[in-house]
Amino acid sequence: MLFRPFDENDYPALQALDLEVLRGEDPSFDQIDPLERQSRIRTSEAALKFYERSEHSFVAQDHTGDDQILGAIFAQSIWQGDKPCVWVSRLWVLDSSLSDKVGEGLLRACSKSAYDAAVYEVHLSLPHKWSAFAAIQDFRADGIYAVRHMGRRSSLKLGADL
Repeated sequence: MLFRPFDENDYPALQALDLEVLRGEDPSFDQIDPLERQSRIRTSEAALKFYERSEHSFVAQDHTGDDQILGAIFAQSIWQGDKPCVWVSRLWVLDSSLSDKVGEGLLRACSKSAYDAAVYEVHLSLPHKWSAFAAIQDFRADGIYAVRHMGRRSSLKLGADL
């Protein structure tokens, strides 16, 4: 499996992934109000271009055959008034036997990019079903909100595990 930044060639696959996950999360997605449906979609062309440049957004690609996109993470650096952090706005993982590895790898790639940019906190909201692989990547969850502290902000030893 490959975890890599995405580019314009991945836009159609990311848009399909977004819809597949949204429909899986809410089977009545196609019947909800069009304005609400549109606000849940995170893969407009403008959003894709923004996250492509963010340096913290990645796709998980299966290299065992068809190079299918198995998941994606959209994240950006933000300033909280006293320190920077990386905010994960969306984490998509297709349900499969590889779901845990995909989720862990995407969080690892995002955490490493944050650390490499000297940003030592990563924040995200996540469904309870993903809390297990978030915990493996040292995210501390309170309900569905999780934070990972790295470097001096953490009491954990963070070496090669990033």
